[in-house]
Amino acid sequence: MYEVKYYVKRRKKLPSKFKIFLKRFFYTFIVLFMINFLANIYFYKFPADKSLLISPLAKNIAQKTTLFINSQQNSEGLEKIIKLILKDDNNFGIVIKNLKTGERYYFNKDKTFETASLYKMWVMATAFNQIQNGKLKETDILSRDVKELNEDFNIASDAAELTEGTITWPVQNAIEKMIIISDNYSALLLTKRIGLSNVAAFLEKNGFVQSKVGIDNRNPISTASEIALFLEKLYNGQLANKEYTDKMLDLLKNQQLNGKLSKSLPQDTVIAHKTGELGDISHDAGIVYTAKGDYVIIILSKTKLPLDANEKITGISKAVYNYFVN
Repeated sequence: MYEVKYYVKRRKKLPSKFKIFLKRFFYTFIVLFMINFLANIYFYKFPADKSLLISPLAKNIAQKTTLFINSQQNSEGLEKIIKLILKDDNNFGIVIKNLKTGERYYFNKDKTFETASLYKMWVMATAFNQIQNGKLKETDILSRDVKELNEDFNIASDAAELTEGTITWPVQNAIEKMIIISDNYSALLLTKRIGLSNVAAFLEKNGFVQSKVGIDNRNPISTASEIALFLEKLYNGQLANKEYTDKMLDLLKNQQLNGKLSKSLPQDTVIAHKTGELGDISHDAGIVYTAKGDYVIIILSKTKLPLDANEKITGISKAVYNYFVN
């Protein structure tokens, strides 16, 4: 007698809770992504007065999506106005970033330039870090023979602004003169006191990998992107505590060399900035404060016509201000 066997097809096991979670997460992600995408398209294509038709949630999603998109690509509006002035002049490096919306424009952002006096912002930040950490006091007296400073920093006698005498300043005054009137010997005096190696360590610690302090008779170098990063970190309080962040910003706001970025802006405009000039180099880098949002603007240049470069910097600054404010 044959034994009869029955084969019953096994039912598949239900997915585990983890698999269910992953599946739900995936579908939720897809749905939210589509909402983001469609909401952003709506806000970009339609007038602002129709925004009442969009729910607060969709509006918030649209704003975040716009911020993300703008942070990844050049603003067409900024690009248009800047090209009218710059005309693709490859002798410039530019970074413009709206710190409220993320809208930005980059041109040769990683091109290397000698910093000229922009390096003094690094010296300022390093000095205030040492003050904050108790290694230096604002009342400490700095004093150095001019000849020694020229020798220490390899400044030839025919290129030196001063050849004799003694430079003596309290730390606080040296920092102030170095920033607001770009006094070179105050900068050398401070650099000698805080140590060039500590300025280099400051750059490394804060991720400024393209910036170099200048050794072996080489001048300091940087890029528009890293000067912008320095100012953005300063603006966000990431380079020092609040007390010394405020002091650094106040010094930059009191800048007395105002022939470029601030030249054509309204008189009451607040701008924290630092200039740099050396031979055919002309730079200006700053944070412009406005009621509609603050923005960083960095314009570096090296041309055979620095006065023409100055006019372009002024023109770009005015056009960008009008774009963001009006």
